[in-house]
Order: sequence, then C-alpha cells, then structure tokens
Amino acid sequence: MITGLVHLHSTLRWVVLILLVVTIADSLIRMYRPVSNAEKKLALFTLASVHLQILIGLALYFFGDHVTEMIAQGDVMKDSVSRFWVVEHFAGMVIAAVFITVGYSRAKRQAEKWAKHRMIFIYYLVGLLLILASIPWPFREAAKALGIGWI
Repeated sequence: MITGLVHLHSTLRWVVLILLVVTIADSLIRMYRPVSNAEKKLALFTLASVHLQILIGLALYFFGDHVTEMIAQGDVMKDSVSRFWVVEHFAGMVIAAVFITVGYSRAKRQAEKWAKHRMIFIYYLVGLLLILASIPWPFREAAKALGIGWI
C-alpha cells in the first residue's frame, strides 16, 4: 500500500506542477482582459489537487517507513538527506499549500476580477516556487541517497 502511495505521490506531483503553471499563466492573462465565470474552476481544481497531494504526503510521512527509520536513527539535523526528508520537504510543501489556500480564499473575497486574478497569480506563484525548492529532484543529494533519482 505504501509503495502505491509513493508512486501516486510521485505521479501526482507532475499534475500539480502543470496545473500550477497553467493557473498562474491563466491568471496573469486574465488580469488584463475580460473573462467569464469559467476562470474559477481552474484555480479550484489546482487547489484541490494540491490538497490531495498534501494528504497523500502526510500519509507517507506519518505511516511510511523512510521517515520513521530516519527519525529512529537519530541525528536527523546533522545528516543533510535525513533533514531534507524529515524537515525541509515536509515544511516546504505544507507552507506552499498554505500559500495556495490563502491565495484562493483571498481571491474569492475580491470584488474586481483583475484583483482576484492578481491574488491567485501572486500566491500560487509563491506556492509553486516553494514546491520547486522542496521537490527531491534527481540532481539533489536526497534523491540520490535513496536511489530514487527517477522520481
């Protein structure tokens, strides 16, 4: 079951990244031209996919073997790989999800459409940058140490 969640988490990462990029570009464009009511669905779908990704990540964090083993070994903060998985990845992703959620909530309260899209653009962009900084890319030491450079 955990292996399936790891693969789902890795695959859904690409969906989230693509949706974030499309939503950010869409909001940037829609700040400067009139739009219909359909624009809400893309931002909402992106928000839902980020929340799903966070839920799967939290399940892996608390019920998976890798993080539990790293914490049990101790000295998490001294080892850069353990620190990445136990602290940096977890904190970066949760903070990114908070930014995206706050951005969507603040955008709903804006009266003018350009202001809604500006909120989504700013908060989703910050969330995307945090996510990109927190992903275990193949060139990162954390991915190489666990042998998951393909993820």
